[in-house]
Amino acid sequence: MSQRKPYPSDLSDARWALIEPTLTAWRKARLDRRPTGQPARVDLRDVFNAILYVNRTGIPWKYLPHDFPNHGTVYAAWRDEGILVQLNYDLTGLARVKEGRKPEPTASVIDTQSVKTSTNAPLTSQGTDAAKKIIGRKRGILTDTIGLILAVTVTAASLSENAVGIQLLNQAKKTYPTISKSWVDTGFKNAVIEHGAKLGIDVEVVNRNPGVRGFHVVKRRWVVERSIGWIMLHRRLARDYETLPTSSEAMIHIASIDNLTKRITDETTPTWRGTY
Repeated sequence: MSQRKPYPSDLSDARWALIEPTLTAWRKARLDRRPTGQPARVDLRDVFNAILYVNRTGIPWKYLPHDFPNHGTVYAAWRDEGILVQLNYDLTGLARVKEGRKPEPTASVIDTQSVKTSTNAPLTSQGTDAAKKIIGRKRGILTDTIGLILAVTVTAASLSENAVGIQLLNQAKKTYPTISKSWVDTGFKNAVIEHGAKLGIDVEVVNRNPGVRGFHVVKRRWVVERSIGWIMLHRRLARDYETLPTSSEAMIHIASIDNLTKRITDETTPTWRGTY
């Protein structure tokens, strides 16, 4: 790591120790494929800190402070080669074990969030969520029962809950074959339930209590709603600023990695209150 004054978003030594083996292995494999075998000149920890800085503060890439290294090709490779997904998988297992659970979950909760897009997003990747009156993209996340993110998908906001739910179930079952139960809200219909049955997942729709007016905690659904709140502490996710939906998914994975490493090392997540 370069000698510079640290930013609040930087990885601590303990958190970097959780991430470093995966990134070092990735670099070695990448160098082995190079004809020259010349080592890259950027520090991987500084690159990851640069990505966390963007994710946490929400600034455009070109406004990164100059004491960060060039991130471009490395970030794209981690996104496209599944490194961020792999880190999420490994860290989720560690976090579950720390909570006294088995690494592989058996139950899950699904929810979606429609968000507005910036001018970076092509019109072809956007849509209108008629129910929420939002023009933009729809994020779908599937978590375990303690709120750790197991699957992510980003689509046009016009895509139905059923279509998003099916994508999430497919992704989750492929990564975690042990999953046999999932709870969803009333936006998900029979198509998701029937698809879940084909995968060996019992999908249960959790209804609100019709006798209670206003906000109230709904069984199981509050877990995934809290997870959405956790990732929204990262300002890059306050709106969808990404050109590609895959980059939007990557930003969610990065926020999840940030939260998981802090959870494992018992570090706190600073809020924006009192920082000005």
